[in-house]
Amino acid sequence: MTQIDLAKQGIVSPQVKQVAKQEGVSEEVIQQYTADGKIVIPANVDHAGLVPCGIGKDLTVKINANIGTSSDYGNVDSELEKLRIAARFGADTIMDLSTGGDISSIRQAIIAASTIPVGTVPIYQAGIESIEQHGAIVNMSVDEIFAVIEQQAKEGVDFMTVHCGVTQSAIARLKSQRRLTDIVSRGGAFLIGWMLHNERDNPLYEYFDRLLDIARKFDVTLSLGDGMRPGSLADATDRAQVEELITLGELVERAREAGVQTMVEGPGHLPLDQIVTNVQLEKSLCRGAPFYVLGPLVTDIAAGYDHITAAIGGAIAAASGADFLCYVTPAEHLSLPDVEDVKIGVIASRIAAHAADVARGKRKASDWDRKMSTARKKLDWGLQAELSLDPEKVRLVHNKYTTAGQTCSMCGKYCAMELVEKYLGIEAIKC
Repeated sequence: MTQIDLAKQGIVSPQVKQVAKQEGVSEEVIQQYTADGKIVIPANVDHAGLVPCGIGKDLTVKINANIGTSSDYGNVDSELEKLRIAARFGADTIMDLSTGGDISSIRQAIIAASTIPVGTVPIYQAGIESIEQHGAIVNMSVDEIFAVIEQQAKEGVDFMTVHCGVTQSAIARLKSQRRLTDIVSRGGAFLIGWMLHNERDNPLYEYFDRLLDIARKFDVTLSLGDGMRPGSLADATDRAQVEELITLGELVERAREAGVQTMVEGPGHLPLDQIVTNVQLEKSLCRGAPFYVLGPLVTDIAAGYDHITAAIGGAIAAASGADFLCYVTPAEHLSLPDVEDVKIGVIASRIAAHAADVARGKRKASDWDRKMSTARKKLDWGLQAELSLDPEKVRLVHNKYTTAGQTCSMCGKYCAMELVEKYLGIEAIKC
């Protein structure tokens, strides 16, 4: 049985117990929201050694790190190192987006090594295998698509991005919209090419019940992908994007009825003033399904620094109700991220998620900030490092220049907190 089935029957699963303990929320609350589909717990029945996490209503904001090879670079060793770094710096989940090398072997190695949930985009493998076997993506059969989905489910993949909302109707909206950047979703592009060439609708939409059967068997969480997401601010919240979202909302209800866990993916590139609206749209149209956003990126001009634009957008989105942030690295739009890019991307997204948790009234988050402030008041550099997201960097930067006494080299003997404490005689507030 799936997590939804168990929750509806009043059974508290081990995964629900684990999430409740992690979050400091009652098991009854986790169970009810899981039954309602407002919380998902990606946990394939065949993923050994998994430490589950919950994503959704009233939980802390989670972050995902994308790894994986490209057709130009990467191997199993490079991706396992990225997995290690992502998990070390706080990623809650990982997605293997490999498109180069032995894709199946790389994925299997990642699943075996990962204690955090693993996601994939099965249409990548299906499309690449079609090129190898038939000469083009457009020549893949419906059975071949579903064979890949079932293969990955059997291997232990916990959640899958499936672009079920890319329909002929959405394509018609896209054509009439006349976008600046058309389609930036790789999975969406694969499917649109197939649909236009074969003059058929999306197999993932047309045979959605077949997809549900596979997901239900292994309790794979479906992440309904945003193939129509905007790739520039100029295309944000347009008719094609909203058309797809309406379809995804309908599919969320069908999945819940089938006992399949489902979350919804969102944009993309969004101006600051449209982020809250997009979160509200998803929560309304998709009946409170967990919202998984890429960034969103709030400007198009920050090549090389898009981890920052994504953190800005992610903090606003999560504070407004988004549940799950997909990290963006400095390599976004430019190249395959390396290990350092992964680290920076994870930390940037963790900052966004933490800031949102503070705004959402999460006591654990605000207590963490208070402890750091107290350590700063005491000029306790060791504790500041321990409480930081990257202790090694804190120590490295602090020790870059030496200074007399306990202050840092920025203020030296003119440290504001040291001077004020001396003159006012106020002792540091205890945690």
